[in-house]
Amino acid sequence: MQPMRFDAITLFAPMFEAITAHGITRRAFENGLWQLATCNPRDYTSDAHRSVDDRPFGGGPGMVMLAEPLALAAASTRAAQRAAGCAASRVVALTPGGAVFVDARARELAAAGCRGLGVILICGRYEGIDQRFLDACVDEEISLGDFVLSGGELAAMAVIDAIVRHLPGALKEASAADESFANGLLDAPQFTRPEMWRGAGVPDVLLSGHHAQVTRWRREQMLMRTQTSRPDLLDQARQRGLVTASDEVILRGLDASSRRPHSGTPLQPPR
Repeated sequence: MQPMRFDAITLFAPMFEAITAHGITRRAFENGLWQLATCNPRDYTSDAHRSVDDRPFGGGPGMVMLAEPLALAAASTRAAQRAAGCAASRVVALTPGGAVFVDARARELAAAGCRGLGVILICGRYEGIDQRFLDACVDEEISLGDFVLSGGELAAMAVIDAIVRHLPGALKEASAADESFANGLLDAPQFTRPEMWRGAGVPDVLLSGHHAQVTRWRREQMLMRTQTSRPDLLDQARQRGLVTASDEVILRGLDASSRRPHSGTPLQPPR
């Protein structure tokens, strides 16, 4: 399999050492599952100050990133990806107005990366990016949620991390399959040693050794957590056919007083 290629157009390339030098992404990087290159838009400026920003038309606070350095950097990066063997490139800008990034999109991009897609991540700074660059050169805008970061680098690293985890060989298959969102629901609560910690114990079912009961308890907890914390995810899981008839029986048995995760007693369906 060809390594998936990421390119980050950024003013702060050293920040990306956080994902190439640490953790799961480091191991996947060293094992050749993915590649990363960075490009500084200052290298595509023509003035003595290497300016990449200017005051916004119409007035207002802050500075706006110039379209031309970003456009030249994106074109150069596309050419570099083609030279590296990428079948296609997708330019992604990290912006507050983008679609919220979700696990399903991470899986789609990972699958496309395995087929030769290169991803170019535009890391904005200052007050924003000239809209003309976004309109002319960007294929997709992504947001991590309804909050603002100082720049796109942290968001870009989060996107890379989420995608790399789904590349074949990056994780044990069971680990990825059991994570939150993998089956449309939040994951069940997790426990480890000691069995008693500061007066709080572990649910008895997890100590029983009864695999069928453990499986049922975890499914109940996943449904309970999702219905309580993220009912929107539960609705989406229903639409995707990921909630079974037996799941619906469990959900109907949940009332306001029983919607607490960590319960050690499996829920009983109503008689």
